[in-house]
Amino acid sequence: MSAWFKHSLRVRYGETDRMAVVYHTNYINWFEIGRTEWIRHTGLAYRAIEERGLLLPVVNLECSYIQPARYDDVVTVFTRVTEFTKVRIRFEYQVLLGDYTDGGAEAECAEVPEGKVLARGASLHGWINNNWKVVALDRTAPEIYELIKRTIGGEAK
Repeated sequence: MSAWFKHSLRVRYGETDRMAVVYHTNYINWFEIGRTEWIRHTGLAYRAIEERGLLLPVVNLECSYIQPARYDDVVTVFTRVTEFTKVRIRFEYQVLLGDYTDGGAEAECAEVPEGKVLARGASLHGWINNNWKVVALDRTAPEIYELIKRTIGGEAK
């Protein structure tokens, strides 16, 4: 497993519902933000992946809601890779109340710190091309495959 990458954000008014808490689907959006920022942290961008003719659709998604976030709360999304093969990648997420990014600096950390956990989840993604055919990343884009492998500490199956 890779180190955790952390990214903080502030809950916007439009992300809350009539019960004055964050609407459940917004946690999934935060997972996506964490994943996108994790990829950017590797030195890539989703746009660069797509420009190579690669797509990374979600094939499975899990989310456990533990405690609600509210308008104007600052939350930190922790993201890490827990599985990486030539055809898929799995991300794990934890959302904690508060800013754990040391003043806004995104960084890696070995463990998620103790804190108020709001949600936990995971998403599994498959590498496909523009024709929606499964591709082997190590053959289709070996430089991306090696970059991710290096970022997660050389762990690939």
